[in-house]
Amino acid sequence: MTSTLEFGLDTFGDVTTAADGQLLAQPQVIRNVIEEAVLADRHGIDFFGIGEHHRKDFAVSAPEVVLSAIAARTERIRLGSAVTVLSSDDPIRVFQRFSTLDAISNGRAEVILGRGSFIESFPLFGYDLSKYEELFEQKLDLFSELVTKDVIDYEGDWRPPLKDQRIYPPIGDGQLKTWIGVGGSPESVIRAVRYDMRLMLAIIGGNPQRFVPYVDLYKKASEQAGRPAREVGVHSPGYIAESDEEARRDLFPHFKKIRDRLGRERGWPPVTERDFDNEIEHGSLYAGSPETVAKKIVNLVRTLGISRFQMKYSAGPMEHEKLMNSIALYGTKVIPLVRSMLAQP
Repeated sequence: MTSTLEFGLDTFGDVTTAADGQLLAQPQVIRNVIEEAVLADRHGIDFFGIGEHHRKDFAVSAPEVVLSAIAARTERIRLGSAVTVLSSDDPIRVFQRFSTLDAISNGRAEVILGRGSFIESFPLFGYDLSKYEELFEQKLDLFSELVTKDVIDYEGDWRPPLKDQRIYPPIGDGQLKTWIGVGGSPESVIRAVRYDMRLMLAIIGGNPQRFVPYVDLYKKASEQAGRPAREVGVHSPGYIAESDEEARRDLFPHFKKIRDRLGRERGWPPVTERDFDNEIEHGSLYAGSPETVAKKIVNLVRTLGISRFQMKYSAGPMEHEKLMNSIALYGTKVIPLVRSMLAQP
C-alpha cells in the first residue's frame, strides 16, 4: 500500500475573500485556483481535482477548461474532476472534453463521475430532477462504452441511437482513467463494479470506519465478477497550518459559514465549535498541524486500505494565501510523514 498510495487535492473553486474581507470576483478566484494547482505540482502532489458547480459561492462551472489551463503550466500532476455531474451532461461531450484535456496534458487526465450532491445543474440545463437516478444510469452506460470501445453502437430511450460511431479526439494511449464517486450507497458501489470503474468514496463527515463495508463490498463484488478490484480512493475535507491551534483558529469561521449556508438549504442545524472539534478528532475533517493530519491519514489508509487520498483543501471563503500555505505543508510535510509512518511495521 505505501508504495502505491497517491495523494491528491480537490477544490470546488470556493469564492474566497481578499485581505480586506471582501469576496473576490469569480474570475480572480479561477486564476487563483490555477496558481494553487501549479504549486501542488511543484510540491510533487499526485492529483488535482476540480468540482463542477453552478452557483454564486463556487466559481468553477467548467472544470475541464480550468484544468486545461493548469495542464499547460504543469509537468507531472494528474488532473481531473471532483466530480463531473454526468446526469445533467452529455456523455459524448464529457468524453471529448476529457480526451482533449488528456491530449493537452500528455496523458494526465482523469474523470470522476457522479450524480452530484448539488442539484442546480438539473433545472439549469433542462433536466427533470425526478429522473436523477435514471439519467445517471443511462448516461453512465454510454460513457462506459466510450471509455472501452473505439466504435460505438448504442441504443437508449433518452437519445437517438448511435451506429458505427467513432468519437474524436480519442485517448492517445490506453483508456481514460475513470472513477465513480460514491457518497454511501451500496447500489453505487455495485454500479462501479459492474462498469469496472475505480471507486472514489466521498466521506465528508462522520467516522470513516463506517465505510469499511463499502470497500469490502467493492472487493467481494469484483471477485465475483471474475476480476481484481480497481483502486479505491477517499475524498475528504482538510486544512493544514503550522500548529493544531492555528489550523482550528483559521478554519472554524469558514467551516461554519459554508456548513451553515448549506444547512439552511438542506435542513441541517447550525454547526457549533463542539461539532467542529468532534469532526477533527473523531470524524472526517483532516485539520491540524502536519503531524496531526498525517496521523489521521495513516489511520484512514490502514482502516480502509485505500490507494489514494484526496483532500478537499478549499474551505469556503478562506483566503487564497492561507490555502497556498496549506498546499505547501501538505506536499512538503504531510505526504513525507505519511509515507514514513506507513513504512514502519
